[in-house]
Amino acid sequence: MKPHKLLSLALACFWAMGAFAQYQWVDKDGRKVFSDRPPPLEVPQKNILKEPRPLPAARTAPAAAAPGDAAADAAGTTPAQAAPPATSGKDKALEEQKAKAEAQEAAKKKAEEAAKAAQAAKVRADNCARARQAAQALQPGRLVGTTNAQGERGYMDDTTRAAELKRAEQIIQSDCK
Repeated sequence: MKPHKLLSLALACFWAMGAFAQYQWVDKDGRKVFSDRPPPLEVPQKNILKEPRPLPAARTAPAAAAPGDAAADAAGTTPAQAAPPATSGKDKALEEQKAKAEAQEAAKKKAEEAAKAAQAAKVRADNCARARQAAQALQPGRLVGTTNAQGERGYMDDTTRAAELKRAEQIIQSDCK
């Protein structure tokens, strides 16, 4: 292998090492997390296993109490000794957005179901009206004309008329409620 190819291969390997996760910490569930970004502020310093450089002072050491800090003087403690604020580990804004999106999705589904129900009711009413017209036209004593597959005009006999009248009455029973 030529030296310049070997050098470029070594350079590529060292360059790729920069893409490896540089931070390691244990999250609140006890799982190891690897990332190229620093851990969230709610992760305590003792749970950070590896970091590429030391964190700034704001992350590692809490600020000392100011001499005129009335809350610290009244409690007799410094902010470093006070209990840390309780964090649930959940973003409230994100939870609110999620709840709002779920509510919108439920409203959308409800509207779609109402539209489908209205469409089905319209179809049933239309079928009912057509079945009533057909039943009226199929009453005995009237001559009913039909057209066959070849386009020739013919007339229904009594058995065909009775079968069609029965079918129309079944549609009226099911759709006209």
